[in-house]
Amino acid sequence: MIGGVHTILYSKNADAVRSFLRDVLGFESVDAGHGWLIFAAPPGELAVHPSEGKGYHELYLMCSDIHGVVEKLGKRGIEFTMPVTDRGWGLLTQIRLPDGEPLGLYE
Repeated sequence: MIGGVHTILYSKNADAVRSFLRDVLGFESVDAGHGWLIFAAPPGELAVHPSEGKGYHELYLMCSDIHGVVEKLGKRGIEFTMPVTDRGWGLLTQIRLPDGEPLGLYE
């Protein structure tokens, strides 16, 4: 019934974030017109966690070797907003996108 999930990142510097996804992370894309890139995302998953207050959404890129990915991206000049932390459900860090916003990365 459902064939996929469309995820949207809103950014004050959308062109820079699109370039980051294409050039740094290597995501393939199609141009929907006027430079509006739509990226093919890797396989994903959807989880629902309990919340004490109002619900909210989070987005994480997933990898199988977070320390290796952090090292590789660090060599490309990518900044991380926090060290790799064990959260019990996985190892987590955050990539600083070109617009300054964080993007979760977990193993």
